Amino acid sequence: MRIYQLFICLLSLLTLNQCKVKDVQSGSQPIQHNDWDRILKDHVNEAGLVDYQGIIADSMRFNRYLNTLRNHHPNKKNWNRDERLAYWINAYNAFTVKLIIDNYPTKSIKDIKSGIPFVNGVFDIEFIEIEGQAYSLNNIEHGIIRPKFNEPRIHFAVNCAARSCPKLANFAYQADIVDQQLERVTREFVNGDKNILAPDRVQLSKILTWYWGDFKKQYDSRIEFLNKYSEDVQINQDAKVEFRDYNWSLNEQRD
Repeated sequence: MRIYQLFICLLSLLTLNQCKVKDVQSGSQPIQHNDWDRILKDHVNEAGLVDYQGIIADSMRFNRYLNTLRNHHPNKKNWNRDERLAYWINAYNAFTVKLIIDNYPTKSIKDIKSGIPFVNGVFDIEFIEIEGQAYSLNNIEHGIIRPKFNEPRIHFAVNCAARSCPKLANFAYQADIVDQQLERVTREFVNGDKNILAPDRVQLSKILTWYWGDFKKQYDSRIEFLNKYSEDVQINQDAKVEFRDYNWSLNEQRD
């Protein structure tokens, strides 16, 4: 177990080092995410499954939103913290959908390019350009959101297009309510089908082992975190903790 924990720590450090990004000088102003909100409401169901063909048909609106993202790089001069955070969460999710659409049909995001998850492969493709700066999905998540915002709840907001990922919300993140939105998706994740909770035993998403280090400043244990958000089950402090297999199948709506 100690060797495994050491491996996870080294993997996390390697990922963060590989994903560091340079600051971009920008004078842009904060943007509205209304187009993305409408797309999500129209093409993502309550389970977080995506109608990718529907978004392809809605390409004019989708591309308009992507272009808005590309032309407005967040900056501390004109954007407050919550405006920047909402932007980067929405950008991660929107460009993930873009990546799937560009390679559609596919059975899994990992089929686009092979590699070790979160170290190399599809998440390291620098296909995103924002005001001249190229980014990968790993750059956005591990080089910007995680180190700059110190907000562990983002792990339930960013979506990697897989069945085992926390679901893609059918709403855009908005600066004025982003805290409430993060609380909502965290509660839905804990009580949803990604975890199995019982007083003496829990089976958890691997999100809570891959990124547990981000939660340690706020919680002494996973049980403490779970009990904060669990609606129906009070988990014993000595409950057995196990982690479920991760399903990388595409999060697509099926007929």
